[in-house]
Amino acid sequence: MFVEFLYELRERGVKVGLHESVALAQALGLDLHRGTLDGFYEMARALCVHREQDLDGFDRAFAHHFHGVPDEGIALTEELLRWLQDPVARRQLTAEEEQLLKTMNLAEVREQMLQRLKEQGGRHDRGNKWVGTGGTSPHGAGGTNPAGIKVGDGPGGRGALEVAGERRFRDLRSDVTLDTRHIEVALRRLRAFVREGALDELDIEGTIDQTARDAGELSIKLRPPRRSNLRVLLLLDVGGSMDPHAEVCERLFSAARRATHFKELRTYYFHNCIYGRVYRSAALSRGVDLLQLLRECDPTWRLIVVGDASMSPWELQSAGSRWSWNEESGAPGLAWLAHLAQHFPHAAWLNPERESSWFGTAEIIRRVFRMYRLSQEGLLEAAHHLMRGGARR
Repeated sequence: MFVEFLYELRERGVKVGLHESVALAQALGLDLHRGTLDGFYEMARALCVHREQDLDGFDRAFAHHFHGVPDEGIALTEELLRWLQDPVARRQLTAEEEQLLKTMNLAEVREQMLQRLKEQGGRHDRGNKWVGTGGTSPHGAGGTNPAGIKVGDGPGGRGALEVAGERRFRDLRSDVTLDTRHIEVALRRLRAFVREGALDELDIEGTIDQTARDAGELSIKLRPPRRSNLRVLLLLDVGGSMDPHAEVCERLFSAARRATHFKELRTYYFHNCIYGRVYRSAALSRGVDLLQLLRECDPTWRLIVVGDASMSPWELQSAGSRWSWNEESGAPGLAWLAHLAQHFPHAAWLNPERESSWFGTAEIIRRVFRMYRLSQEGLLEAAHHLMRGGARR
C-alpha cells in the first residue's frame, strides 16, 4: 500500500529504498502506527528521513499522496508567505475604529479568512478586507487589528488571536556553518582497517567453516585483531583571506585531533599556496621540506587541503615567493600542487567559500584537486571521495 508513496519520496529527493520498505512493513505488522494515518506519518518519517534537509520533501510527498494537496497549493502558500514577510507601514486608527475591530471572535475570523482566500486574486496592502499587510483586516501581517489571525512569523503588534503558517515548506540547508559535531560525524566516514598483530581474536566464520570441513569436530580458528590503517595529512591555509574562516578551521582541526580511528594524523600550515615548504605552526615557523615530507608519507595517506584558493595569479605561476623553500628551484606554486596531487591519489581540497566565488585561481586549482565546500554536505562528499579515490579533474 505504501510502495507508490516510497516512489514519490524518491522523486522528491528523499533517499529511500528496499531497507526502508522492509522496515515500514515490519512496523505496520507490529501495529506501531496505532491504526491511524497520523501514526503512520510519524512512523514513516522516523524510518524514511535520514537527513534534516529531507523533512520538507517528506511532508510535501505525504500531503500530496495521502491528502491530495497539489504542488500548486504549496507554491501558492509560499508566495503568500513571501509577501507577508514584507509588510508596508500601517496607518493610525481612531479610537472608534479600534473599538469596532474587537467585536469578532476566533471562529468567525477563521471562517472569514478561508472565504477571503478563496476570493482573493493577489497581494493587498493597507486594506480592511483582504489578507494583506499594514491594514485593519483581521487576516495578514503588520496590521493593527488586535483580534485577527497573524499569518507567518514576520513583525507585528503581537495582538493576534492565533498565528497561521508558522510551519513553512522550505528545504533546510545543508551548507550551514559547521560545528565540531558535524565535522566529527563526517570524519567517521574516513575509515580503513587491516588485520595485523598476534592471532588472539576468535574467527567465528573460519571456525564454523573448518569445523564443518572436519565433519563436526571442533576446530578453533584465530585471526589478528582489526586495527585502523588510515593515515591523514592535513594542510591548512592561514592568514590573509582565510582569517574570516579561522573559527570553522579551528573546529575542523579540533575534530581531526580528537578522532580515534586515525592511525596517524599530521597537520601543517601554509599561506595562500603550497611551495617547497610547509610549517608546523600557524605562525609559519619551523618549516618542513615538502619533498622530505612526501618521502615520509607514502601514497596510501589521505591528503586534505583546506583553503579558499584565492590569491594573486603570480603566486601560482612564480617560484620567487617568500614562502618558497628554494627560490632557485624554478618550480612555481602550481607545480608543487600538481606534484602533491600526483603523489596522493586520495586527495581533496576543502574550500570555506561559496561555490559562486570559485573563480580565478580557484578555477585553476580545481583542475588539480577535487574541490568541495567546507560545509556539512561538502565534507561528507569529500570523505566519500577520499575513501573511494578516482581520477582528478
